[in-house]
Amino acid sequence: MPNESIDPVFQLIKSLTRSEKRHFRLFTNRQGSNEGLKFLQLFDALDGQAAYDEERVLTQVPAIKKVQVANLKANLYKQLLASLRMYHSGQNLDIQLHEQLDYARVLYNRGLYQQSLKMLEKVKQTAQQAEMPHIALLALDFEKLIESQYITRSLRGRAEVLSAEASDTAGHVAQMHELSNVALRMYGLYLKIGHVRNQEDYDNITAYFHEALPTVDLAQAGFYERLYYYQAHVWYHTITQNFPACFRYAQKWVDLFEHTPSMKEQQTMLYIKGLHNLLISLYNLLYFSKFIEVLETLEAFAADPDRRTNPNTEMLLFLYIYTNRINAYFLQGRFTAGLTLIPGLLDNLDRFQVQLDSHRRLVFYYKIASLYFGSGNNDKAIEYLTKIIQFRDVSLREDIQCFARILNLIAHYEAGRDEALEYQIKSVYRFLGKMNDQQQMQVAIFQFLRSVGDVAPDELKDAFIQLKEQLIRIAAQPFERRPFLYLDIVSWLESKIEGVSVQEIMQRKFRHLK
Repeated sequence: MPNESIDPVFQLIKSLTRSEKRHFRLFTNRQGSNEGLKFLQLFDALDGQAAYDEERVLTQVPAIKKVQVANLKANLYKQLLASLRMYHSGQNLDIQLHEQLDYARVLYNRGLYQQSLKMLEKVKQTAQQAEMPHIALLALDFEKLIESQYITRSLRGRAEVLSAEASDTAGHVAQMHELSNVALRMYGLYLKIGHVRNQEDYDNITAYFHEALPTVDLAQAGFYERLYYYQAHVWYHTITQNFPACFRYAQKWVDLFEHTPSMKEQQTMLYIKGLHNLLISLYNLLYFSKFIEVLETLEAFAADPDRRTNPNTEMLLFLYIYTNRINAYFLQGRFTAGLTLIPGLLDNLDRFQVQLDSHRRLVFYYKIASLYFGSGNNDKAIEYLTKIIQFRDVSLREDIQCFARILNLIAHYEAGRDEALEYQIKSVYRFLGKMNDQQQMQVAIFQFLRSVGDVAPDELKDAFIQLKEQLIRIAAQPFERRPFLYLDIVSWLESKIEGVSVQEIMQRKFRHLK
C-alpha cells in the first residue's frame, strides 16, 4: 500500500509551493544533461501523485528503470535542496554569509589572499551586526589562518586585534550554547512531566536549573544570549507553576524582538513562539484583556501580506493561533461557540501532518475533547480522549495522558455509560500506578465515581457539595494545583449542584476576569 510518510523525496516535493516548483524546473533545465532530464521526469511523476507509489512511476516513465530509482531519487533530493537554497537565499542572511565564506575559500585557494581577507572582513562585520557570532567566528578563524601563513602586509597590529576579537566572540558563542542547552533541557522536562507534581520534583528541577544556568551580564550579552536566558526562565517558571514570573520573562522575550525589529524577519519562528508563550502565561493568570491584546498582535502578524513566509512559519502560526483561539473560548466559557473552530483545525492537522509532532497533536485532541465536554457532547469528547489514551508513547506529556483519562471517566459518567465506568476506573488506576502520578484530586474523583452509583438520588447533591469542598481544600496546596490547570472540575461540580450547564458556570466566572 502506498506510504508517503516513509519517502523523504516525496515529502519534500509535496511541501513545495507553485513558485518553488517553477524555480526548480528552471534551475534543472540550465544544466542541460540527459541525467538532469531523467530526474526532472521523476520529479514530474512524483509531483502528480497524491501518495507515493514507485510502481506507478515506473509505468508512467518507461525511461526510468527500477535499478535507477534509488540513485535518481538521491540526485533529485540533492537538486531540490540546491534549488531551494538558491531560491530562498535572499531571505536568509545566514545562507548568504555562508556562501560568501565559500567564495573567500575559493579566492584563498587561488592565492588571492587580499581579496579573500576583504570578503572575510565583510562577512565578519555583517555577522556581528546581525547577532550571528558563530558565523563571525568562522570568518575570524579563516582570517587568522591567512594572516599566520602568508605575508599580507596587514599583519602589523592585526595579531592582537584578531586574537582579542576571536576570544570575545568565542566567549559569546560559548555562553549562547550554555544558555540554549539549559533552555532546551527545561523544555524537554516540560514535555515529559508538564508541571511539577510534588516538592521533590520542585527541589530537583530548581537545583538543576540554578546549577546549569551560567551567570550572565545582560547589559553586555548579545541578542541570542538574552533570548536563551529568557527562554530558560520561561520554561523553568512554567514547570514550577510560577505564572507571574513566567509572564514577566515571556514579556521580556517578546520585548527583545520589539526592540530589534529586524530579528522578526531573521527569526520569525522564535518571535511567534515568544508571543505564544506570553499568551499561555496570560491564560494561566486568567488575564483576559491582555490575552486578547496579545492574540490580536499574533493574528495581525499572520495577516501581514509583507511578512516572509515558509511552510514552517505557516504551520507554527496555525498551531499558535488555533491553540489560543480555543483558550479564549475556554476563558469565556463559550464551549459551543468554540466548536466552530474544529473543522478548520482538523483540516490543518491533515495539511501539516508531516510537520506536526505527536506532542502537539495530543494537545489539540485534548482541547477538542474539552470543547465537546464543555458543550455537553460527551460522546464526541470520549472519541477524542480515546485517541490520546490509545497513543503508544505514554512517556510523552504524562500529564496530558493522565488528565485525558480523568476527563474520560467524567465524560463516561455524564454520558450514562455506567457499564464501562468500573472498567475505566481500574484501567486508570493501573496507568497512574505505572506513571507514579496519583494526586489527591485524582484519588478523590476516583472514590467519588466508584461510590456514586450507591448514592440515593435525593443525596446526590450533597455528595457533589462534599466533593467540591474537598477539592477546594486540595487546590489550596501548592503542588496539588496542577490538575486544576487541565480540568476545571470545580466548575463541573458547581454545574451539577446548581443544575445548570458548565458553560453557564464558566460564563459567570468570566464576568469577573480582568
